[in-house]
Amino acid sequence: MKFQNKTIIVTGAGSGIGQAVARHFGENGGNVVINYFSDDQKTGVENNIAAIEKHGGRAMAYQADVSKIEQLKAMFEKAKSTFGSIDILVNNAVLPVLKPIAEVTEAEFDAMFNVNVKSIFFAQQLCATMMEEGGRIVNLSSHTTFLFFPNYGLYDGTKGAVEQISRVFSKEIGHKNITVNVVSPGATETAEFAKRPQELKDRVASMSAMKRIAKVEEVVNVVSFLAGEEASWITGQNIKVNGGAI
Repeated sequence: MKFQNKTIIVTGAGSGIGQAVARHFGENGGNVVINYFSDDQKTGVENNIAAIEKHGGRAMAYQADVSKIEQLKAMFEKAKSTFGSIDILVNNAVLPVLKPIAEVTEAEFDAMFNVNVKSIFFAQQLCATMMEEGGRIVNLSSHTTFLFFPNYGLYDGTKGAVEQISRVFSKEIGHKNITVNVVSPGATETAEFAKRPQELKDRVASMSAMKRIAKVEEVVNVVSFLAGEEASWITGQNIKVNGGAI
């Protein structure tokens, strides 16, 4: 029960890595606030809550657009009033648009920076006053910020911003013994990635030292480590969980 008596907010936890992260915390004793955005994710979230409660954890669903500051703040306040504290934040919400820079619209640019950057910036701002001493913040980026793939200009621009904001905030919040770290996964076996063309899957797998893509739990384990007591002296870091992909 590694996270017993800890309250964890996971944004973008309606599917994929975020969903698995939320379940992991809940199954290890945590009080989990599962943030999701769209109505079609509701059933999956409810199933996740049932699995968490079966293992003795507590969980609460919270539908919100985290790019809206008032909704973000309301979620933090609800988490604190329900469970009594905010101890861990995992910023996982993401909007991916992959296309050449020359084709990106202003609406796409604004939407991606609102979800991928603004939500994390202001969630960390809320942590400055609402998170407990010794808290943990883990922000999700992507190993693609190191690889310069075509069509990833906007996406990697948002993720690069997350990485820099995280480093700076780690220095600003360190006096409260709150750590801020980034996890940058490579290709991972999620339902979304399963929709990609097989040719792309094979090419991405060939880039890793193990010639495969990550299992979801391999990413979750790193998030869990950074959120635990063992990582108390690790902050301002970006850990690439990509099997040595280059």
